[in-house]
Amino acid sequence: MPTAAPPPSALIAEDEPLLAEALRAGLQQAWPELCVAAMVGDGDSALREALALRPTVCFLDIRMPGRSGLETAQALAEDWPGDAPGDAADDGRGDAPFPLLVFVTAYDQYALQAFDAQAVDYLVKPLQPARLAACVERLKRRLADRGPAPGLVDETMAQLRALLGSASGLAAGTAGAAGATHAPAKPRLEVIQAGVGNQVHMVPIDEVLYFEAADKYVRVVTREREHLIRLALRELLPQLDAGRFWQVHRGLVVRASAIASAQREESGKVTLRLRERPERLTASRLYAHLFKGM
Repeated sequence: MPTAAPPPSALIAEDEPLLAEALRAGLQQAWPELCVAAMVGDGDSALREALALRPTVCFLDIRMPGRSGLETAQALAEDWPGDAPGDAADDGRGDAPFPLLVFVTAYDQYALQAFDAQAVDYLVKPLQPARLAACVERLKRRLADRGPAPGLVDETMAQLRALLGSASGLAAGTAGAAGATHAPAKPRLEVIQAGVGNQVHMVPIDEVLYFEAADKYVRVVTREREHLIRLALRELLPQLDAGRFWQVHRGLVVRASAIASAQREESGKVTLRLRERPERLTASRLYAHLFKGM
């Protein structure tokens, strides 16, 4: 006889304890069979606990210490166990469907427009019981419809990509309100200044093959050399031409013209071969859509 499906479970990532408890209590009322498996207050803990517990639903605060809610969702999509989100896990624990995602945010016009455009579930602080109940019903319908269908995994990846593209607006808080002024866009980098002791290497941007996040630094890799710059990758990205430099993983940005070939794997990931370096790079499933034949 087939074993009964386990009851649905949830992870709550919210750095304000009173709001986290209010969400837990609201879920207990609106969805009694849902088990809240963990409550954490920062993005790093949310990622760790989600990968360990594999909940049915993750409620992610947009703005919290460490990783933001969107960055946590991105890391979760790339690190989820098994060949790909929605596929069987590879550690003997059976199927591990990628969790449904609900983002929790203070009211922000740009954030809500982005969520609505992608039909992503969201909750607005302070939580309203009627809105939470509607969200729960929507989650239940999605769970009933999802089954093993890979199309829903692709839909989730597409939604995450679109939201990550709107991340600057989502993180802007009240700066997105009508009449607010925005900081001018940073100019495109033409030269990378990589310091080594008392010396500064001037690396033309056209010579860079890829950038790779390395703790608090970024590796700048050219055909012949590697440099380290003390700059977060997320700070570097707005200064790069997105048409020339493609983000292919949360910690990796590659110059498109430096890629010789791309091999799609059964897992959904893509292995990249470079023209002028021997190493192989990996594009995550989240960015595999960049590599399609014309």
